[in-house]
Amino acid sequence: MVNKKTLTNKIGRVVEPGKVDFISREVPEPGAGQVLIKVVSSSICGSDKHIFKGKHPSATLPVTIGHEFSGDIIGVGSGVMKFAIGDRVTVEPVVVCGKCEACRRGNYGYCENISFTYRNGDGAMAEYITVFETNVYKLPDQLSYDGGALIEPLAVATHAVRRADIKLGEKVLIIGGGAIGILIAALCRKNGASEVAIVDHSSKKLKMALEMGATTAIDSNKQDVTEIVNELTAGTGMDKTFECVGRESTFTQAMMALRKNGLATIVGIFEEKEIQIPVTRFITHEIKVQGSQGYCWDFPVALEMSKEIELEKLITHTFKLYELQQALETSLDREAGAIKIIIKP
Repeated sequence: MVNKKTLTNKIGRVVEPGKVDFISREVPEPGAGQVLIKVVSSSICGSDKHIFKGKHPSATLPVTIGHEFSGDIIGVGSGVMKFAIGDRVTVEPVVVCGKCEACRRGNYGYCENISFTYRNGDGAMAEYITVFETNVYKLPDQLSYDGGALIEPLAVATHAVRRADIKLGEKVLIIGGGAIGILIAALCRKNGASEVAIVDHSSKKLKMALEMGATTAIDSNKQDVTEIVNELTAGTGMDKTFECVGRESTFTQAMMALRKNGLATIVGIFEEKEIQIPVTRFITHEIKVQGSQGYCWDFPVALEMSKEIELEKLITHTFKLYELQQALETSLDREAGAIKIIIKP
């Protein structure tokens, strides 16, 4: 049950490209198997930025936003066994059917009907959110609410690094120094990669990447990426690459930087539905390219890794919920140098 008085929820959404508004709804009692969470910290994700631009390939406007968050449980529905009012939690915001073959085998990341909470109800750029108990995780004692809001992007990075199967001594190139790219760099070093080079045009992001575990920072505005990759690998190419931008040019770069039989993992969201790539490279170098989306049994690993990775370092800006318009504009402003922006309802 929730507290006696009726609660009203203020929820942020993108109604058209570049424009935010708020709607208010009465907060219902949590249903069977559900918990009601008072949001304490909510973070802007790269996908939120694509939505704000009106260019997310899977989210049609208007849409509520926000799926990286933490907070306190203030209500529990019938049948909830693992959580109680007052628990500090974060949420895996994936929505799966539980009935398709992939789900029944436990590979819910490949669910035929996979979606995310903000596309099926309301997002976490809000004061309250109701979710199913099965998607909820308690925050470790040492982790702040702000750090808890970044477990979701850490899980995305965890999934990508696990899919790439980073091994001791491997040389890795990460293209894109946003939060996901920086976290991938940190995890690759934790996995034993001997060289973790990261490419971006922002000196602020590159500095942060080096602080979090990258070994080489490449400023794409001032340096030739191919030349540096050749220097780092004696001309043979990288063992593994990660594309964390979502552009044709960076997809190609991730392919061309690989050694023969190397692996590129594509993490970025592409606003364009079709791109052109140098297909001959697949044959001449026998390279492999794979995608990485979301997470599947990665949240528990991310929560453990949060004990070793200082997530709060990534936070560059904090705004109130009513400042969501300004926060999203800041996230797209190159001069602002935002890495992670936290919203406080």
